[in-house]
Amino acid sequence: MIAQGNEITITEKALNKAYDLMRESNISAADHFLRVGVKGGGCSGLTYELDFDNEDKPGDMQFGDDRLKIVCDMKSFLYLCGTELDFSDGLNGKGFNFINPNASRTCGCGESFSI
Repeated sequence: MIAQGNEITITEKALNKAYDLMRESNISAADHFLRVGVKGGGCSGLTYELDFDNEDKPGDMQFGDDRLKIVCDMKSFLYLCGTELDFSDGLNGKGFNFINPNASRTCGCGESFSI
């Protein structure tokens, strides 16, 4: 795990998958970061966002370490505080998973949630 406490963290498995995706897309971790966020939508009301970015925005919060920086806007952080990003490649589902302690309800697919 990269960080502790009320920050946004990432498991080693998710970190390795992010590196794989960056390598496949010819994106350098030296000048890009993983942007996480929340937007309205989905069957539970809020949907997770995950993408690579290289532009800091005013009010961005930064987490992680020298291996991979994780960036989140302040509004999204209110919903994602304490969240861990994981990756699953099992038969029951493949992809990045947000383990969000703030979510009171999540949809069956795990892509949306409510507080």
